[in-house]
Amino acid sequence: MPVRIGLLIYGSLDTLSGGYLYDRKLVEYLRQAGDSVEIISIPWRSYPARLADNLSSRLYQRLRSLDVDILLQDELNHPSLVLVNQQLRRRPKDAPPRPYSLISIVHHLRSSEQHPRWLLPVYRAVERSYLRTLDGFVFNSHTTRQSVATLLANPASASSEKRKKKSERRSLSSPLFPLSSPFGRSYLTVSGSEALSGIVAYPAADHLPVPDADAAQQLIRARQRRPGPLRILSVGNLIPRKGLHHLIAALSRLPPTDWQLDIVGAHTVDRGYTTALRRQITAAGLEANIRLRGRVSDRELAQRYSHAHLLAALSYEGFGIVYLEAMAFGLPALASVHGAASEIISHGINGFLVEPADAHTIAAHLSALARDRQRLATVGQNARQRFALHPRWADSTAAIRNYFVAVSNRDSPDSDDGQNKIMVDPG
Repeated sequence: MPVRIGLLIYGSLDTLSGGYLYDRKLVEYLRQAGDSVEIISIPWRSYPARLADNLSSRLYQRLRSLDVDILLQDELNHPSLVLVNQQLRRRPKDAPPRPYSLISIVHHLRSSEQHPRWLLPVYRAVERSYLRTLDGFVFNSHTTRQSVATLLANPASASSEKRKKKSERRSLSSPLFPLSSPFGRSYLTVSGSEALSGIVAYPAADHLPVPDADAAQQLIRARQRRPGPLRILSVGNLIPRKGLHHLIAALSRLPPTDWQLDIVGAHTVDRGYTTALRRQITAAGLEANIRLRGRVSDRELAQRYSHAHLLAALSYEGFGIVYLEAMAFGLPALASVHGAASEIISHGINGFLVEPADAHTIAAHLSALARDRQRLATVGQNARQRFALHPRWADSTAAIRNYFVAVSNRDSPDSDDGQNKIMVDPG
C-alpha cells in the first residue's frame, strides 16, 4: 500500500554529503514505489538560531497540519525540533489525534563528534531530549544505533569510554526480535520496560558508475604495476571533523617523492578550515604534492578512484560511504578506529584502522604500501570482495520502506497502550 511521508531536512536535498545522498536515494526509491514524499526544508543557520526554531509557531503549525502517515526527520535537524516534537506529541484539548508517527533517520550524532568540553553536556542534553520524542528510527549502521542507545541510556556515559563499553555490552546482550529483510535489519531491542525500535539499513555505493568484477581486477593489477609515487585520495567536504590536518601532518613525515594527495570535496562549507589547511600545506612545503580538487561530478569521482592507489579518510563517521565507494574500485581505505569504519573495514585485510592523530603510525602504513605494491594489490582485492558482499541501494531502501509500511499499519501513535512509546534501556 502507498505510504505518505514528509521528510524534514535542512537546506536542499542536493547538498553534498553522505547523509544527504542517503536521504536522496531513499526518496528516489519511495517515489518509484508509488509513495508520496513531501520535502519540508528548514534554512541552515547557526546552532543557537536552530534552537530558536522551536519558538516558531509557524513551524509547529506547518508540521501539525501535514497530511502524512510518517514524518521522517533527518536527525541533523534535531536542534530545531527538540521542543517542537514535544508539542507534536501532546494532544491539545479538543484537537484531533496526531495523524502520523515521528521517525528519525540517524546518520551520526552531533554529540559523538569532538567539541569543546564545556559544550558537550549541552549538545548531549539537547540531542537526548530530541531522541526521546521519537516513535522509531532508521540507522545507517549498528554503530549509530549503539550511539543512540548509549546516549538514551545514560547521557553522561559518552564522556567515559569504560562506561560506554559497559553500556554497549549490556545493550548488545538484549534479545533481538527480527521483523524483516536480510539487508536492512529491523528489530525491537527490549530492555527493562522500554525499547528502541527501528531498522539498521546500510548505505551503498552503486550510485557511482562502479566497475564490474573483471574491470575492478584489471584496475587492481594496473595499480600494482604502475611505478611512481603512492597516489592517495581523500573524499569529503573540507571540515575539521574529516581530519585532513592529521593526514597532512602524517604525510609531511614522508619523502615528497613517495606520494601525492588529491583532496575531493567542497571548499566552502568551512572557509576558515580551508584557509588553515592551505596554510598548513604551504608551511610544510607540500604545494606540489597536495591538490585541492573541490567538488566533482560522480563520473569524475569514479575516475579519481580508478587512478588512485589508496583512500585516506580519518574522520569519525556514522557509516562512511566513501570507504565503500573506494572498495568498489578495489581501493583499500585508511580509516579511523572511531565510528563505524570497523563494520566494513577489517584491519590489515581490506584496509587499515588508525588513530587519526597518530601521525607516526599513519606515516608507517603509507610508507609500507608505497614500497610494497603486491600487498597493496592483495588488500585491494580483499576490499573489492568486501564490496561485493554489501547490499545495494535497492536492497537497503526496500527494507526501510517495509519498516515504514509496518509503522504506518500499527496503532495510532496517540494510543495509550504504550506500544508506540519507543525508548531504550533507561540504565
